[in-house]
Amino acid sequence: MEDNALIKIKRGYLNEDFRFFHLKDKKAEEHAFHYHDFNKIVIFISGNVTYAIEGKYYKLRPWDILFISSKEVHKPIIDSSEYYERIIIWVDSSFLEHQSTDESDLRSCFYLEVKEKSNLFRLTAENLNIVKETLYSLEKAIRDNEFGSKVLQNAYFIQLIVYLNRFMLKTKLNREEKDVQYDERIVNILAYVNENLSGDLSVEWIASKFYINRYYLMHNFKSETGYTLHNYILQKRLAKAAELIKKGVQASSVSEQCGFKDYSGFVRAFKKNFGLSPREYYKAIKDLQQHYGKKDIVEYPFRE
Repeated sequence: MEDNALIKIKRGYLNEDFRFFHLKDKKAEEHAFHYHDFNKIVIFISGNVTYAIEGKYYKLRPWDILFISSKEVHKPIIDSSEYYERIIIWVDSSFLEHQSTDESDLRSCFYLEVKEKSNLFRLTAENLNIVKETLYSLEKAIRDNEFGSKVLQNAYFIQLIVYLNRFMLKTKLNREEKDVQYDERIVNILAYVNENLSGDLSVEWIASKFYINRYYLMHNFKSETGYTLHNYILQKRLAKAAELIKKGVQASSVSEQCGFKDYSGFVRAFKKNFGLSPREYYKAIKDLQQHYGKKDIVEYPFRE
């Protein structure tokens, strides 16, 4: 029997090594903050779009590339009066890991984005031509149903990832401040929260650590990110908890590792967010794994 919670888990389930979308539309649609269990590449082609990612707002130019790592909270802010064209690629991290070598980790582009705290990358004219050609070949292969089409798709996708890693490792990520708006203190607080989910993340502690008035912190965090500090921390802890539960870690240990003060409070928060208890969630994920033969990769709304 499928209830609403299980249907939500199945929606966005990536049962492939990667998934490729080439989209062009004009919709008056308000997007909510959300996060994924997979890495995501957004290649912006045209339109009037600002992408909000973990407290930073990127004003996009044609052929800008965004690297969004798993569990990074994000949403596009779209001017619906113009056509929005983009290529979006969902990427299974385990697939990249299996295709990597000791000398060439294909996940480097996402690691570098996290390290540099910048999701935006701009190509040189020469490198852009290479990427365009590879994307054209990849999209053509995806539409092909002839012998070896899946092998060819994977080959072009790996080629694209190799090129993007090469270009990123040789070039600094975007530092053009006029196209990136953010409060540096809030971005630093976001980074601290993500690195210390098991520790004390009370408003008082964070305000003291970063020498910010607690009321100023709460107001500015909401203003800059679109969500409260409390809710951001809760959602990040729950996202980490879901990841650990999928790996078979006992719920009591998960509660402690994710910074929840008591186990019953953790279970209540988990069930409210995912619609299933930790035990039910683990079983549902295993059922999906057995059905699709892949690990679960899901899109979750970031609850306000």
